[in-house]
Amino acid sequence: MPTTLPLPSAEAQAHSNRLCEFIHQDIAAQGGWIPFSRFMELALYAPGLGYYSAGSHKLGEAGDFVTAPEISSLFGRTLARQVADIMLSSASAILELGAGSGKLAIDILSELERMGSLPERYDILEVSADLRERQQATLQERIPHLAARVNWLDALPEKISGAVIANEVLDALPVNLVRWTGMGIAERSVVSKGKEFAWHEQATENSVLCEVAQKINVPDNYLSEISLAARGLITTLCGRLDKGVMLFIDYGFGAGEYYHPQRSEGTLMCHYRHHSHDDPFFLPGLQDITSHVDFSAVAENALAKGAHLLGYTTQANFLVNCGITDFLAEHDPEKLRDYLPLSIQLQKLTSPAEMGDLFKIIALGKGMEEPLRGFSRGDKSHYL
Repeated sequence: MPTTLPLPSAEAQAHSNRLCEFIHQDIAAQGGWIPFSRFMELALYAPGLGYYSAGSHKLGEAGDFVTAPEISSLFGRTLARQVADIMLSSASAILELGAGSGKLAIDILSELERMGSLPERYDILEVSADLRERQQATLQERIPHLAARVNWLDALPEKISGAVIANEVLDALPVNLVRWTGMGIAERSVVSKGKEFAWHEQATENSVLCEVAQKINVPDNYLSEISLAARGLITTLCGRLDKGVMLFIDYGFGAGEYYHPQRSEGTLMCHYRHHSHDDPFFLPGLQDITSHVDFSAVAENALAKGAHLLGYTTQANFLVNCGITDFLAEHDPEKLRDYLPLSIQLQKLTSPAEMGDLFKIIALGKGMEEPLRGFSRGDKSHYL
């Protein structure tokens, strides 16, 4: 357990203890162990207890991490340009998966309104009831005249057309932890050890996981993640996509870099009060648990369902291609009070030392012939 992280309040500690007991009960009910994917699912999404299901602040300075929409409205305004193009060639509709605080929806809708390109509907699929309530309140407060265009869904539509947006969604889906050994494929599971949790490894009983793992070429004793949940989501989305483009924005790599020999302990990471560490058993329910995205797997599963890879590049390339610097040019550099904050925000979004290179954007679509402006330069599809 990390020893240098801030201590929780008594109330927060009690909440974590309740979730731990819930997970221990699940472990006992499952015969003494659960795959890590199940632990991660419960830690993040257990009703009323999981990190994304309870009421703690997660995003922004008061939370545990900051996303691009929280850093600057420049992100959503720039993304809106690409979304407008997509809607013009498909349908006047937007579907956002996992809308966080609602900030991205506000920025996109506000910019589309300025462009005269508002969608007929903006749907949000949000699995967290707590976040859904916050999104509804924030949209009603910030853009009350546009709030009627926004609808919250309980499940994915049977048919999807238009633009689909998912910012930092895939990294929060449960992952299976796999170790490749000379004896075969072992899966890392979680067991109870008194009131604590502990690791246990055994040969995987999951035939699908084993099939996927056997296709990955890594050295023996190599530990990493495979997200069957992300693969399943991509498969479902592509199966339901009629005409349009899906944009997934997240941190990750192509398979060659994801499973690099030097990355032999995987990419699992936890975020707690703006501190990062690698212990998923630390204060379950009070911290985020994430894994980098294997964008090659995303593309392969999309292609298998008849979708097309329309582009893959860094966040920096995408934002520059879509004209993020135009928004900065609207302000007088001599007026530092307005110009300097925007300049700093743009730097955070595009600098290789910040979010610019680590975060990638992949575009998957059906029935779309026009090239996407976000990938006009610096496309990196050959890395997948």
